[in-house]
Parts: sequence; structure tokens; C-alpha cells
Amino acid sequence: QQLTLDPFAGHLFGFCNRSRTIIKLLYWDRNGFCLWQKRLERHVFRWPTREADVLTIDSRQLAWLLDGLDPLAVKGHSRLEYSTIF
Repeated sequence: QQLTLDPFAGHLFGFCNRSRTIIKLLYWDRNGFCLWQKRLERHVFRWPTREADVLTIDSRQLAWLLDGLDPLAVKGHSRLEYSTIF
């Protein structure tokens, strides 16, 4: 309720510990919640410093985050949209 998103609508919810070495992703999968965790042996995840910051990222930015990049600093190519393909 605090995040104002429906957990049953396919959203992934990501959480990080204080030391920023563990990320947990929570999502609904047909008949129950799934919890996925990644723990770093060295280094830390690029995560917002304030607890009040809630980010909305896409799947590409999530992959960047899990690879150790800052998803807000990395800029990929923009998506091309075609109305007619020859």
C-alpha cells in the first residue's frame, strides 16, 4: 500500500540492504510470490542513498543495475519506432 502499486499486476519490487550488497526482487507468479536474491561478494550496488527515493526502471535498467552499473547514469540507444517498413 505504501508503494501504491498492485503487487499482483506483474510489477517487480526491488529492495536493497543497508550495506548495498544484497538486492531482493519480489514478484507475483500465477499462484504465489517469488523472491529472487543476488548477493555481491565484493563491491556494492548503485542504489539511492535516501530511503524515501522510489525508482521506476525498465527491464534494461534492471539488467544494468544487476551488472553493477548505475541505471540512471547509463544511457542506451533510444528505441526506434517505424510506421512503415519496406
